[in-house]
Amino acid sequence: MLKRKNDRQPPQSLDELYPDDYWLDEEDGEEELPDPAMKRRPVSGRLHDEPMVTGYEALERQRGVRRPNRKLTRREKKALKRAQKYEEKLHKEHEKADKKNAKREAKLAARAEKQAVRDAKKNAKKKKSRPVAAPSGQRPAGKVVSGTKGSGTGKKTPDSARDKRITAQQSIPYHEMGRDGICRVQDKFYSKTIRFYDINYQLAQNEDKNAIFENWCDFLNYFDSTIHFQLSFINQHSNMAEYEKVIHINPQEDAFDDLRMEFAQMLNNQLAKGNNGLMRTKYITFGIEAENIREARPKLERIESDILNNFKILGVSAYPLNGEERLQIMYETFNQDSKVPFHFSYDDVLRTGLSTKDYVAPTSFVFKNGKDFEMGGTMGAVSYLQILAPELTDKMLAEFLEMDSNLMVNFHIQSIDQMKAIKLVKSKVTDINRMKIEEQKKAVRAGYDMDIIPSDLNTYGGEAKRLLEDLQSRNERMFLVTALFLNTAPTKQELENVVFQTAGIAQKYNCALKRLDYQQEPGLMSCLPLAMNFVPIKRALTTTSTAIFVPFTTQELFMAGESIYYGLNALSNNLIMADRKKLKNPNGLILGTPGSGKSFAAKREIANAFIVTKDDIIVCDPEGEYYPLVRAFHGQVIRISPTSHDYINPMDINLDYADDDDPLSLKSDFILSLCELVVGGKNGLEPVEKTVIDRCVRLVYQDFLSDPVPEKMPILEDLYNLLRNQKEQEAQRLATALEIYVNGSLKVFNHRTNVELSNRIVCFDIKDLGKQLKKLGMLIVQDQVWNRVTINRSANKSTRYYIDEFHLLLKEEQTAAYSVEIWKRFRKWGGIPTGITQNVKDLLASREIENIFENSDFILMLNQASGDRQILAKQLNISPHQLSYVTNSGEGEGLVFYGSTIIPFKDKFDNSLMLYALMTSKPDEVEKRKKLGIGERND
Repeated sequence: MLKRKNDRQPPQSLDELYPDDYWLDEEDGEEELPDPAMKRRPVSGRLHDEPMVTGYEALERQRGVRRPNRKLTRREKKALKRAQKYEEKLHKEHEKADKKNAKREAKLAARAEKQAVRDAKKNAKKKKSRPVAAPSGQRPAGKVVSGTKGSGTGKKTPDSARDKRITAQQSIPYHEMGRDGICRVQDKFYSKTIRFYDINYQLAQNEDKNAIFENWCDFLNYFDSTIHFQLSFINQHSNMAEYEKVIHINPQEDAFDDLRMEFAQMLNNQLAKGNNGLMRTKYITFGIEAENIREARPKLERIESDILNNFKILGVSAYPLNGEERLQIMYETFNQDSKVPFHFSYDDVLRTGLSTKDYVAPTSFVFKNGKDFEMGGTMGAVSYLQILAPELTDKMLAEFLEMDSNLMVNFHIQSIDQMKAIKLVKSKVTDINRMKIEEQKKAVRAGYDMDIIPSDLNTYGGEAKRLLEDLQSRNERMFLVTALFLNTAPTKQELENVVFQTAGIAQKYNCALKRLDYQQEPGLMSCLPLAMNFVPIKRALTTTSTAIFVPFTTQELFMAGESIYYGLNALSNNLIMADRKKLKNPNGLILGTPGSGKSFAAKREIANAFIVTKDDIIVCDPEGEYYPLVRAFHGQVIRISPTSHDYINPMDINLDYADDDDPLSLKSDFILSLCELVVGGKNGLEPVEKTVIDRCVRLVYQDFLSDPVPEKMPILEDLYNLLRNQKEQEAQRLATALEIYVNGSLKVFNHRTNVELSNRIVCFDIKDLGKQLKKLGMLIVQDQVWNRVTINRSANKSTRYYIDEFHLLLKEEQTAAYSVEIWKRFRKWGGIPTGITQNVKDLLASREIENIFENSDFILMLNQASGDRQILAKQLNISPHQLSYVTNSGEGEGLVFYGSTIIPFKDKFDNSLMLYALMTSKPDEVEKRKKLGIGERND
């Protein structure tokens, strides 16, 4: 009985005896296995269409050796490995042979096809008969041929050549676009798109910038390796007709049409100066893999909700796009030369049988040249950003987006699993250390210091270790990033110019913009917001390095509807058009030093509001400079002075004076403020005096409230008489103080109202009241405005109120308190007050007066004095860069605060216009206006 080496037990059965186990001797080597050259044909035949096998199956296939029912010996294991290697070698050779045969067959087929084309052409030349009409089964309408690899689209080609070409629709790489915005890009890949808006990043303070950057890093870290996402930034020239439609002012066929047309022409001229024809939009598209739409939808909705919440943390407005909106992006990308707006309806798709691609596809794609392409009548080129700089800046992307040309910037970002990323970096560190050891060994053998190694190894080693530390302990992730740039232009020369400009910006930041040679089609399709990247050029970046491409620059403010012109954006030169009524709190302030253009800005808003809205407008004019504009609009100018015969009654009241059933409460508050101006000293009214006044107010209105007719409206003398009849000593003191306003030389307010206050635009000119009565006059005007606001509220009409020299009302405690109360109430009652002042310190004199700032969502800030700048910077959280726009700035230049939006603006109003002559307050221009008799007083 035979006994094999290393066997502990003798064989128990004949099955364990192998007569051919001689080949397991240790002397056997791989060279004694069957020679591949000798066994080529039989082995190839045997392995054809059979899977590669391993282990004893390989031994059994080669030599018929069966696996023993015991543990393998060392020799058997070695033989097993040699057989497995041999099996792999055979399969590789078989695959090579198959590829070679496939290439040979393809060449033969191509040769035959070319021959068939030549034969067809020869036959066509021989035939001289007329061409036959196309059969009924021709290519459907709208299916245009895509000229891939240089094939034209208008030439006649044989059927064999035509069949190889695809339609433009087939070039667009998605399968279905759902109504809800979910796109099935590939069989198991679905995506959605969210549009987001800009925030002020470039103008923000450094602390705010850091906060935004850190939040943006957290935003990027949200995406795991299962989510592919794409950031798209699209600069595209749009139809100027859309902007002209927003600023268009329709004639009303009245006496003001000349002024309307003049203002409209001014807006058109300002529009031409800016870049409003260039639309800048920003999107984020995210995609996941799923078996079907039912599985994909809840996942996408969850991701969408998380992204919207993350944008909310950043203070960014965002909303998800539906299917029609996503299709419109593709239509505008592919059809930039078309003047036909995008028309689409899913109902039309169902009715006509067309696909969504038929609505977005251009007339043709031509990728003939390797460096550019044509789509319809537009030339385009796709490049990728080669990041070479050791450090990047957050200004780089902003500079790309400031270009005044059609540009699409796309970042395809794929997160790498954290464990894989760490393992990858560790392997790189190990490789670098191994290379260092090899260099040190060489140094020892060569006889020089082993510390002298190539500097690159030290640099790379240090960077790799820092990267590993970032991934392990600094909340960094690893991303694969592809940055693509799509430039388009009407002609090839213009295209080369804009590509050169784009490359220059990249070069400025030590990066390179490389053209995607012979990859223009996958590059173009990767620029579509589908979250699908067809370009295999990727750069590994950490979270911080990826986040340096901060997608926020500066905000624009251009609103449709009854929007008002506030100048041009000082950064982009775009029109600033805003509607204060859409703010949560439309109350406003216009702040600036003398000569900075405060009054002019207020008059410009008044003129614009009169032209484009139906709002009532009331002006309190302490300097007598608004009347020319008011008269030009046929408004009512009420001159209040000791010598004037225009009277307003401070005791006027209407039943809607307050929003509760007791209108006397608010009216009593007003009369207390009035008496404080008349009687109060440094400490204001005493408590007893306030009690007496409140009692008399309720008595004086009893007759009127029982029968509310104008004849029974009380006047100041009625209140004076009631005070005289009270027993308290304080009442006599109050009556004595009021006497000069009732029977003395200041009795201008002791009359019933005799002027028409129902005109749409009313100006209270209190210039000639004098120092003693001016504050009192401003307070009484404010009360008259409140009466008007309460009346207009019932008519669902807004009331705009402009108070020049607003700080005069804030110096006395009671009048300031009343003004703050009115300021709070105005919004609820449809009032839009605007305070105009140069004294910021008075606005912040007390915590109560600061409420005016807190209740004003609109501020027009012009040039500021040094002390006021620091106060405003602290109060409004203005960055030093933003503050530079109100430091020694020119006329009509500054900052506009609209809600949370802060925009630097400039306004150079055309001084040749009639409106300019009516609004200017420069002494020399006022004299010129007086000589011409434009809008001057006639009383």
